[in-house]
Amino acid sequence: MTMTEQPAGSQERDTGAGAACACGHGIGDDPVAERPETARERVNRRWNEILQETRVAQTGVQILFGFLLSVAFTPLFRDLATFDRVVYVLTVVLGAAATGSLIAPVSIHRFLSGQRMKDEVVEAASRLMMCGMVLLALTIGCTLLLILHVVVPGLLAEVLVGGVMLWFALCWYALPLWLRRRGAGRPDGHGR
Repeated sequence: MTMTEQPAGSQERDTGAGAACACGHGIGDDPVAERPETARERVNRRWNEILQETRVAQTGVQILFGFLLSVAFTPLFRDLATFDRVVYVLTVVLGAAATGSLIAPVSIHRFLSGQRMKDEVVEAASRLMMCGMVLLALTIGCTLLLILHVVVPGLLAEVLVGGVMLWFALCWYALPLWLRRRGAGRPDGHGR
């Protein structure tokens, strides 16, 4: 099975009780009416979710990395101060590391396809995605620092980058963790 193929019956179908969101879960469906997932259905659903998330993140990191690689060949690059060159090198290294982490699930899947190790593949891919997202956030922060340090005078560049990184931390990490904790406290245990 390739990464884009889905096993028969692995996607949940909308029963008409509510619209389905992009990940296939019914919005407004009655949680009591849903049958419990089997272990196989759960791992297939998690794998499909990781694939969708990976596609989004890979596209962003690849575009950003391509932009970063081209910067060194512009005429203004020669005029950068030492600090800006250090930030640039750090940014390119972080971008390469993020690219590696976010593309790694494809390689892992390809090497382990047919080995009946989907649970392990999903767990490894999930961890690599989290690592890749941290590296991507750092890459974006360093890119922003590089650009703003050249454009904005004084300490304002660092303050703006700090604000953006705080926003990333809130959106990408604090909010999901808060939602997870809130969902774990539900008496019915419903939630994925």
